[in-house]
Amino acid sequence: MKKPKNSQIINRYSGWKYIVLITSIIIMTLSALPSWYGENAALHVSSRNHQGFDATAITDNLNQVGIDVLSVDQQGDRTVVVLKDQEQQSQARDQLNRLVGDEATVALAMEPAAPLWMTDLGFAPIQLGLDLRGGVQFLLEVDMEPVYQAHRQTLIDDVRSEVRSSRGRQLNDQVVLILRNDQDVQTVRQLINRNYPSWSINRSDRVLTVTQSNDERSTLRNLTVQQNLQIMRSRIEQLGITEALVQRQGENRIRIELPGVQDPAAAKDVIGATASLAFHSVPNSASVNSLRLLDNEGNQVVVGRRAILGGEHIIDARASVGEMGAAEVNISLDSAGGRKMSQFSRANIGNPMATVYSEYSRDASGQSQQMSNVISVATIQSQLGNRFRITGAGSMQDAQELALLLRAGSLTAPVTIIEERTIGPTLGAENVKNGFSALALGLGLTLTFIAFWYRRLGWVANSALVTNLVILVGLIALLPGAVLTLPGIAGLVLTVGMAVDTNVLIFERIKDKMKEGRTFAQSIDRGFDSAFASILDANLTTVIVAIALYSIGNGPIQGFALTLGLGLLTSMFTGIFASRAIINLIWGRDKRRDVRV
Repeated sequence: MKKPKNSQIINRYSGWKYIVLITSIIIMTLSALPSWYGENAALHVSSRNHQGFDATAITDNLNQVGIDVLSVDQQGDRTVVVLKDQEQQSQARDQLNRLVGDEATVALAMEPAAPLWMTDLGFAPIQLGLDLRGGVQFLLEVDMEPVYQAHRQTLIDDVRSEVRSSRGRQLNDQVVLILRNDQDVQTVRQLINRNYPSWSINRSDRVLTVTQSNDERSTLRNLTVQQNLQIMRSRIEQLGITEALVQRQGENRIRIELPGVQDPAAAKDVIGATASLAFHSVPNSASVNSLRLLDNEGNQVVVGRRAILGGEHIIDARASVGEMGAAEVNISLDSAGGRKMSQFSRANIGNPMATVYSEYSRDASGQSQQMSNVISVATIQSQLGNRFRITGAGSMQDAQELALLLRAGSLTAPVTIIEERTIGPTLGAENVKNGFSALALGLGLTLTFIAFWYRRLGWVANSALVTNLVILVGLIALLPGAVLTLPGIAGLVLTVGMAVDTNVLIFERIKDKMKEGRTFAQSIDRGFDSAFASILDANLTTVIVAIALYSIGNGPIQGFALTLGLGLLTSMFTGIFASRAIINLIWGRDKRRDVRV
């Protein structure tokens, strides 16, 4: 029997589209729920010997000083201690550091407060930025001049090794080499062309002026800043901060955000420190390839200009008490460092080796200056390998600080903290409250207006708007590395207006089609089709702006761009597809002309 014409379905979706839509909404809702529960302050105790700690002992130790513990869980060689009060987190870390000593590292962290079954599925709350959680922000400047000077000095040393009668000095950004004869000039030119191809050479009789190219300086700057970034991340891990943000800003600056850290003293001491350790030979007499340094007692020590081994080969360093009761640092080297130390010590048994400690500081004019002193001179008694110890580091506290810096790595260029900001946890919580209050107010007013203005279709737009917000929060929580900031909340508020605009365009098109005399079902079909191009154009241009903001911006700007860009994509999904799915199910067959939209 033929189906009546007036029951013809103009608007319909295939079953698989409804399945995809419902599945997406369910997954995003589950992803958004942990953010509703929030997070609890926690500590991660990671054992160095891959053994766990007794939960009862940890709980009793913290309770004795008035710190409330919600739970203690053992996860492999890591013990997770969840606290009741976030303000006691730093105190709890200090207490646990005294309990575990050098056997483990204690890291500040946040643990989801959501039910266990949610976290088991892999869902986690959104990470909050510095302005919402509170903490410390540093802006560091990398001083490249010592690096350029070191490269110029390396060139001079290489020339001296090749032509011993040569004389060289640094003049501003250039190296001036004075040679004895034309044969030496030719030899040095070949050396520079072979080992320093990016350096330009100008000759004036037997004087060569060598200059580093701008491209080479730029490449060197990029490599140095990138290496400092990696070292900074390593240092922060040694401090025990798991959610820090370390990123480059501009040509030679580094921005560090430490959420949850309220006492910046310890972080500042380690992040701003530029200490390094190196091992030098001790020649019998001074020469052009040697330096004169002072030891801890003020005596001059002649050491080789080039280090045998630098701090970059140190993979572990721990402070301990030696046989004579003095503090010492036990050092472990990587395989390359172990080979260098083994080769040098084998060839120099019976000869002295100096341990040199260097640190950069700023003088009155703001220029970086390196201060180096010899902390120990020891005679090599036997061939050394990957593990050995040094003495002369000072007190036990000095030895512990030196061991921390050595574990974290030596900076390849000195850094200076040029800006420091501290945001308290109370201010962070207030920002969260005010931000989401603004979001709730904007959402409430929008829902009320849409429900009043569009009546029958208004609740469809409102459902799509709420669904859009849930999907957006779930999507941000799913993205690795995504952080919600206060400008990000502003992006959420803006997304509410942008999202409802999609439905406004569609509904106005439906009104226009009904005024032309079409049925409601026909108006729905034509309204969605005609509005799609306008919606796509408007949202696509704004997405391009969001991508540009995210690419060239940093910190808060990126947070705003992230929520804005993702919000536009989710608003198109819910405003077009979710709204159409609901309308198709309810009014797909409706042909009456008196429906009020």
